[in-house]
Amino acid sequence: MSKQDYYETLGVTRDASAADLKSAYRKLAMKYHPDRNPGDAEAEQQFKTINEAYGILKDEDSRNAYDRYGHAAFDGGGGGGRGAGGFDFNFGSGFADIFDEMFGAMGGRRGGDAARGSDLRFNMEISLEDAYSGKTTQIQVPTSVPCDVCDGSGAEKGSSPVSCSTCAGRGRVRAQQGFFTIERACPSCQGVGQVIEKPCRPCGGLGRVDKEKTLQVNVPPGVEDGTRIRLAGEGEAGMRGASPGDLYIFLSIMPHRIFQRDGANIYCRVPIPMTTAALGGSVEVPVIDGGRAKVSVPAGTQANQRFRLKGKGMTVLRSSATGDMYVEVSVETPVSLTKRQQELLREFAEEGENHKTNPESHGFFSRVKEFWEDLTE
Repeated sequence: MSKQDYYETLGVTRDASAADLKSAYRKLAMKYHPDRNPGDAEAEQQFKTINEAYGILKDEDSRNAYDRYGHAAFDGGGGGGRGAGGFDFNFGSGFADIFDEMFGAMGGRRGGDAARGSDLRFNMEISLEDAYSGKTTQIQVPTSVPCDVCDGSGAEKGSSPVSCSTCAGRGRVRAQQGFFTIERACPSCQGVGQVIEKPCRPCGGLGRVDKEKTLQVNVPPGVEDGTRIRLAGEGEAGMRGASPGDLYIFLSIMPHRIFQRDGANIYCRVPIPMTTAALGGSVEVPVIDGGRAKVSVPAGTQANQRFRLKGKGMTVLRSSATGDMYVEVSVETPVSLTKRQQELLREFAEEGENHKTNPESHGFFSRVKEFWEDLTE
């Protein structure tokens, strides 16, 4: 009987990405795993079949061979065998990778480094000007560092760690879990592979002590709110010489008293006198780089009208581009008028306000008049 196409077995198309293959395999492996279907011979066979399919397709070389020659490319292509091209079809290995990814190898760290230091987070607040131009600053981070007394080994001076008898120094132990074998961090040495018979007193055998560390942080120009900066190896020190964690700096940008930011663009609301809006003129506005820019206001400018200053916005992260600045004018109604000013405004009003001098209000009230007339008909 001819074998089913491997792509059909996993329910994916032939152009499926590696991520698509992995996702499809994970779902099917969890569905048909023998531990979830005890005594079900059909499910067990299906589990072997999908493992065989994924074992071929997850490897780029074997997938290329299969795409070209089909099942004929592998003389011993059954589950658990080895094909002519030297590809291992051990159906348990693929599922072990997925299981380790989902459940963290029974609580251990992936990659076998159970004693690796923890990653740390530091929240930093910067100004909009700093986000525009970038900055270099120093921060104080409470963390743990390698113990100076034992040089991070965890062992008392003159003594040394010894190989863990439980895992024979591997740092990992294997346990049978139903149909397959799971590897996890050794519970005796926490994955280090060694145990301390005479622990260092200052660090209690951990090989690390708590300390505040001073670090220099370079904030690049153009960062946005929520940008994350990674300082590799600057997190918590690992146990007994294990690799340290990383430090992640999360940036938040303080609200600005003049500007509002939207991506690479900056917005600024500027009040102008009623006379400037009516007669025209110019207004000087600040820009984010600390300079000034002059905006020409044409006669008859209306409230909320925007003017664009090209290239006066924010820098863009890892780019030579810059955004724009938009000036939105707010026409200010004069207050606390003198008697003479009031007289002049009345004279202006008596001259007659019509559709030419006030087109927007004239048009609006014309529509209102028509609305009322329609209601009375």
